[in-house]
Amino acid sequence: MMNIIIKFKNLKITESFKRFIEEKIGGVKKFLKSFSKNTTADQEDSLEAFVEIEKETKHHRKGDVFKAEAKINLPGKSFMAKAHGDDLARTVTEVRDELEDEIRKYKTKVIEAPRRKERKLKKFFKFWE
Repeated sequence: MMNIIIKFKNLKITESFKRFIEEKIGGVKKFLKSFSKNTTADQEDSLEAFVEIEKETKHHRKGDVFKAEAKINLPGKSFMAKAHGDDLARTVTEVRDELEDEIRKYKTKVIEAPRRKERKLKKFFKFWE
């Protein structure tokens, strides 16, 4: 289970919007399943996502007024995403998309590196045959 900690600055948010944020950021957990296979039950329970939603200025009403940040900590790796925008919901969605991209890139890197090494070794041994 992922623990999601939400912090608001200069905003009053309804309970329904909190649930929206938890659904969006909580949806990233499905991309983290492959990392949790190598962890113990205690480490899996310690997955935390820190989300900070902020209205940057009190007097501006147009433009990139809202800022959203999210950070997910894994044992040995952390993922961070930031977004600015004029719509709060769209900003949260952009943060989620950015987190997904980071996690996918990392997973590809972690999975592809050993495969590349195996391919090189296979070519090397075929050369000597």
